[in-house]
Amino acid sequence: MIERDLTVSNRLGLHARATAKLVQLLSGYRSSATLIAKGREVNAKSIMGVMLLAAGQGTQIRLRVEGEDEARVADAVAALFERSFDEDQ
Repeated sequence: MIERDLTVSNRLGLHARATAKLVQLLSGYRSSATLIAKGREVNAKSIMGVMLLAAGQGTQIRLRVEGEDEARVADAVAALFERSFDEDQ
């Protein structure tokens, strides 16, 4: 299991488009992924779950990944967060 702390840096936070990008990215991997923020723990492969976090800009999120490709998943998700979901360019 791998855990990483991430910060939502894009201006609009984890809104529908950013959440869809995250879920689409994760759908290509076998590992399970969980996001933890604001006292909630959700399946990161679920659009509704991620949207329930209501994570705005600056929100601290912990990513937990477990499975055969967990290192690649953690790196890919961290890169997506670091790129601000390719929105703030």
